[in-house]
Amino acid sequence: MSEIIYPRSARETMDGWRYLPRYIDKIRLHLAGKLHSDYTENFGKGFDGAWLRHAGVTHDQMIEVVKNSITDGEVCDWVHKHVKKSAAEKQAHWNEILSKPQTGDDESAERLRWRKEQSGISHRDEIKTFVDYLDADEKRI
Repeated sequence: MSEIIYPRSARETMDGWRYLPRYIDKIRLHLAGKLHSDYTENFGKGFDGAWLRHAGVTHDQMIEVVKNSITDGEVCDWVHKHVKKSAAEKQAHWNEILSKPQTGDDESAERLRWRKEQSGISHRDEIKTFVDYLDADEKRI
């Protein structure tokens, strides 16, 4: 698969959850056989897994929900009905994702440095988090 179809930004929101639209896009691309290999290693893990843990649902559940829905609105309705989290809990999830890598996490900081280097954007000092990196790598910023 050579052409990359980028999922939405991790900053996008659905039912108060940031990141959820990106995860839904990745599932739809996976179901269509169009999820680029760059995304398969962390599919259902990484930030996807962080969302799943905070929401209290499984990767398989979300695949089924998306598979059995036509629109994002239907997925949003399912999430709203089945994932009962407060606005503060949703914000805590976003704060966790947005803060990666955290101060003192040398391993994650090195991984971000390496990813920036591999993408040819190591000169971009404004990219300080993995969310920034994703938006830069996918040509949004």
